Amino acid sequence: MTSNSESATGISTTPDTVDVLVVGAGPTGLLLAGDLAAQGLSVTVVERRRHEAGNVTRAFAVHARTLELLDTRGLADELVKTGTTLTGLRLFGRLGLDLSRLHTRFPFLLITPQYEVEHLLERRARTTGVDFRYGAELTDLDRTSGADTVTTTIRAADGTRTPLTARYVVGTDGVRSSVRQALGLPFPGKSVIRSIVLADVRLTEEPASLLTVNGVGDAFAFIAPFGDGWYRVMGWDRTHQAADSDPVELDELRGIARRAFGTDFGMHDARWISRFHSDERQVPAYRVGRVFLAGDAAHVHSPAGGQGMNTGLQDAANLSWKLAAALRGHTAGTEALLDSYHAERHPVGTKVLRASGAIVRLAMARSPLQRTVRTLVTRALSVVRPASDRAIGMISGIGIAYPAPRGAHRLTGKRAPDLDLTEGRLHQLLAEGKFVLVTPAGVPTPTSPAPLLHTHWTGDRTTVLLVRPDGYIAWAGERTDPAALTAALTR
Repeated sequence: MTSNSESATGISTTPDTVDVLVVGAGPTGLLLAGDLAAQGLSVTVVERRRHEAGNVTRAFAVHARTLELLDTRGLADELVKTGTTLTGLRLFGRLGLDLSRLHTRFPFLLITPQYEVEHLLERRARTTGVDFRYGAELTDLDRTSGADTVTTTIRAADGTRTPLTARYVVGTDGVRSSVRQALGLPFPGKSVIRSIVLADVRLTEEPASLLTVNGVGDAFAFIAPFGDGWYRVMGWDRTHQAADSDPVELDELRGIARRAFGTDFGMHDARWISRFHSDERQVPAYRVGRVFLAGDAAHVHSPAGGQGMNTGLQDAANLSWKLAAALRGHTAGTEALLDSYHAERHPVGTKVLRASGAIVRLAMARSPLQRTVRTLVTRALSVVRPASDRAIGMISGIGIAYPAPRGAHRLTGKRAPDLDLTEGRLHQLLAEGKFVLVTPAGVPTPTSPAPLLHTHWTGDRTTVLLVRPDGYIAWAGERTDPAALTAALTR
C-alpha cells in the first residue's frame, strides 16, 4: 500500500491501489475476499460496522451445497461442530423432507448462528492477507468508460475521506447497498411480509420435531434448535402489522406460537428479539463493467427455506475464481468469463426468490381454497419422490446446475460430487483453487493456460471431467478427445 498525504479538505491525495475492493464484510464478502487473497491478489474490505462479527444474527441455516463449498476451503468440519444437524424437515404438520437422501458428505441442514460462519471466514481472510477497514464506507464510485480501474472514495470513522483505486469492485453490502446505489441500478420488487418477530430463546418443553413450522391462516411460526439450549423462533401475526421500529416483547411471540402450534413450549429468557419485514427484490444486472454485486446487494427474499446467506456464499464462490482468472491473465475471453457470473447466478437468484416466496405464501394461506391448495401441494411432495427430491435439491443447493452449451455432455454444468480419486477427495484437490482434470489412468497431462491439477479415477471409469474451481463441471466427455479437451481448457 502507498502512504497517504492529506489535503486541507481532509481528502487523502495519494490513492491506494488494490486488485479488488470488497464493500461489505458479511459472509458473502468474507468468502470472496479470502478466495481472492488466497490466489495472491491484493484485496481490501471496507465495512460500515466498527467491529468484527458479533453475536446477534438473523441467518442460522447452512445448507449442504454451502457446506461442500466450505469443505473445499477446509472449514466445513469445524463449522459443523458449532451447531446441530437436522436430517429431516417437517412443514405444516404433514410434509416431511428427508435430507439424508442427499448424495453428499453433508446430508443434513446445519443450524448454527451466522456469526459462527463469519468468524471462520474472517479468520481465513486475515490469514490470506486481506486488508480490513472497519468503520469505513464507500461514498463515491467513478467507473470511467474504458478505464482499467475503478476509483472510489472511502470515508473512515473519523470522517477522513481517502481515494482508493481498484481493478474491480464487488458490492456485498446488503439490501441498502451503497455500491448498487452508486451504480444507479434499480432494485425492483416488493415487501412480501411485514412485522416478523425474531428471537433467540430458551424453551421449557422441547418440540417433538427438531425443526418445526406451521401456519394457521392468521399466524405462522418457526422453531429451530442451535443445539446449545438456545432456539431460533420466528413468528408472524396477520392481525398485528407493526412497523419495524415498534417495540416488541416476548409475550407477543409467545402468543403467535400458541396460535400456530397450540403451545409456546414455555419460551423464556430471550437473549435478543427484534421485528423486521421481508422483501422480494432482485437487481437486473449483477455486473456493470468492473463492478459486481453479490448476496443481499443483488437479491433479497423471504427467510423461508433459510437460503439467503447460502445463496450469497454461492454467489461469491462463483465469482471469485472468475475474477482471479481475469486478474492473473489465465483466460483470453475475460469479458465473456466475467459476464458468465450474471448469466449463471441471476437465474439462481430468481429461482430462490420464487421458492422461498412459495413457502411463505403456503404458510400464510388463509382462505379455504388456499389451504386446500397447500394440502394438495404438501401431500404431493410427501408421496411423489421425484418431486420431493427436486424440492430437497433446490433448498439444499445440491440440485442447482448451470446452463451448458448446445450439444454438451449431460454432466456439463452440474455440480461434481466429492469424488474419491487417486490423489484424494475432489474437495481436497479443489482447495488449491485450480481446475481439476479427472481422466482414466495413462492419459497425459495436457497443456493448460489456467492452473490445473490432473488426477485419475480409482476404478475403470472412462469419463473425462474438467471441474471448475467452484466444483461445477466445465466440460465432460466419454472418451479422451485431446482437441476438445484443449478447447475446453482454453475456453
